[in-house]
Amino acid sequence: MDIKRITDDLSVSPQISAADMAALKAQGFGAIICNRPDGETPDQPDFAELAAAAKEAGLEARHIPVSGGIFSDEAVAAYAAALSELPGPILAYCRSGTRSATLWSLAQSGAMPLDDILSATSKAGYDMSGLADRIAARA
Repeated sequence: MDIKRITDDLSVSPQISAADMAALKAQGFGAIICNRPDGETPDQPDFAELAAAAKEAGLEARHIPVSGGIFSDEAVAAYAAALSELPGPILAYCRSGTRSATLWSLAQSGAMPLDDILSATSKAGYDMSGLADRIAARA
């Protein structure tokens, strides 16, 4: 697993598997968030399979799929709600981690200064500067 820490409460990663759940629990994670729609690629496990493995390992799971680079206000609101409702720390994942980092950036608008949002994602290897105007407009 290639886990990148955004904050103490959230890390992001590329696709995980059912076999990863025990290790995630052992690393102290309390929940996972999947940001991939089922069937995005043929080799991707369905969310239901991962949610069942997460539950078995003692993790909570939430599915907030985003596709086509479209980050709707509803998806951002659902992500913000998940961050406040799920036990942390949380691991959010997608194909590369970028969607998960983008959703976090948009969800933090108004809660954190823009420079802090951009710095946190940059330190984790995700450049959100192209979203700066949208993040600032949500504040």
